[in-house]
Amino acid sequence: MLKSLIKSLRVIVAFVVLLLLTYAIGLAWPMPNLEVPPTSEYVWIRHVNIVDVETGNILQNQDIHIRGNRIIYLGESKALIKKDVLAINGTGKYVIPGLWDMHTHSNQHSEWLHYPLYVANGVTGIRDMSGQLNEPDSYWVGSRERLKWNDELEKNKRVTPRYVLQSSYQMDGEASVPDGFPNFFKLQNTSQVDSLLRYYKNQEVDFIKVYQQLSPETYRALALEAPKYGMHLAGHKPMFLSLEESIELGQKSFEHGRIFMFEAFPNADKLRNPVDWKSQFSVFKKSMVDDFDTTIAKDLMQHMAENKAYWTPTLQTLKFEAKAHETDFRENPNLEYVTMVRKKLWWGIDTQSNSKRNLEGDNVGVSSSFYKAAKAQVKMASDLGVPILAGTDVTDSYVFAGFSLHDELQDLVKSGLSNLEALQTATWVAANYADLDSDYGTIKPGKVADLVLLDSNPLVDISNTQRISGVLLNGVYYDDNKLEELKNFTKEISSSFHMNVKTFHSMMSSPLIRVQFAD
Repeated sequence: MLKSLIKSLRVIVAFVVLLLLTYAIGLAWPMPNLEVPPTSEYVWIRHVNIVDVETGNILQNQDIHIRGNRIIYLGESKALIKKDVLAINGTGKYVIPGLWDMHTHSNQHSEWLHYPLYVANGVTGIRDMSGQLNEPDSYWVGSRERLKWNDELEKNKRVTPRYVLQSSYQMDGEASVPDGFPNFFKLQNTSQVDSLLRYYKNQEVDFIKVYQQLSPETYRALALEAPKYGMHLAGHKPMFLSLEESIELGQKSFEHGRIFMFEAFPNADKLRNPVDWKSQFSVFKKSMVDDFDTTIAKDLMQHMAENKAYWTPTLQTLKFEAKAHETDFRENPNLEYVTMVRKKLWWGIDTQSNSKRNLEGDNVGVSSSFYKAAKAQVKMASDLGVPILAGTDVTDSYVFAGFSLHDELQDLVKSGLSNLEALQTATWVAANYADLDSDYGTIKPGKVADLVLLDSNPLVDISNTQRISGVLLNGVYYDDNKLEELKNFTKEISSSFHMNVKTFHSMMSSPLIRVQFAD
């Protein structure tokens, strides 16, 4: 009996040791590098149709000359007689500015899991809406890392989209900050605001990402003080203040599709109670759609337009909640680019929860109603002059780096925007928001050569933004073979054992992720 027990223990110990060794090997396994395509001093795109995203005009049969990473000439065909010239035949093709996704979340493995897909889909710029506290995190990235990657992009040493504007960690009060970090991150009172802003100013952050649960007093102080440090606020609508007041306080962009539904129904005031707002939200969710007051909403939209506040509706997140129970939606072919760990742990749990909510209980059909209502409100807001930004919320459930931006543009058109208006949300409107329109957002001499070459006209059909034959990023040309290589790279590495081990380990080791899951 004792011998048998000892033998069993030895087997168990050997199995555990083997498991730990395998796990350690997965963590230590070296990561591959993606090579940037060869650079050319001059690039010459011949006989291409240039899409003017400001006016909707098409400049037909034009040449574009690029030196280094800047456009130096647009016009009728003429020879570019230089020794080091990469000539690209643009006959019958259309060129648009590089697309920007204005709501993303990058992590420590985005270099392999997200960047290739962004570039392959013509997404040359992203606004990351997450960050770190005062210590490096095993999962989330911060401004220092993003700025380093931008510098490597400028030197043509890294395959990455351009990070436009740098975000803080999400400010959501005491519950969002793990133990052991400085108290000023918790923003429990107004006296901590200056310490927070000084810290993020030193980190070269451009905006403070606000979440939902800051106290009114702290939010007001943050909004008033941030501009003194050269920063602005962007993020969620604060739950305990009215949308009207947060607009007046200068929040520059509001994220997600529910902002007007929070404000334009009979019991909106009850959602501003810090004690039980989450339970109230559950109670009144159906009423937010059924009893939506368009008069109140239009007044708020007009107020946003007058104050130049932008809206990023991220319709893909509402689409997921509405369709989580549908087999066709869940069987998205782009899942091949996502690690098994994310599919099973993060997305799987989220999908089950939303699917159950859609099929059982008092809120059957409510998520679908929210999605439809948000699309109608996008059209309403746009008509009243609210500038709309295209954003997807990568890495939320069923939001795919690069691919989902095209889905967002199509949803904006289904909401009632024209093809041109939808395209503007990811080009010149986005560049204007970031105060970077002198370098990006349109195709003009002097601007950075971030361009997407398309096989068909996106102003005829917005889905033509997916018909990509080439991408210029910082003046470097990614042809169709290179774009396919990028997609295959992420597909292969996302299915690898070592990438899944690394992803799991980074999630479980991150105190910021643990706090997020606990909430």
